[in-house]
Amino acid sequence: MELKELISKSEADLKAHLLDLQKEQFSLRMQKATGQMTKTHDIRRVRREIARCNMLLTAKK
Repeated sequence: MELKELISKSEADLKAHLLDLQKEQFSLRMQKATGQMTKTHDIRRVRREIARCNMLLTAKK
């Protein structure tokens, strides 16, 4: 999701999106550990999007 879309979300929506991202990150880590991962760039994408959400949540407080 792009930064413009994240900025327009409310604080509750950002927290929900952050929770989904953390679940996706866990799933990707499990795939990597079991050797089933095909798209290794997804780990980096999710990690960066988590950082963006955390930044916006801090800024909105």
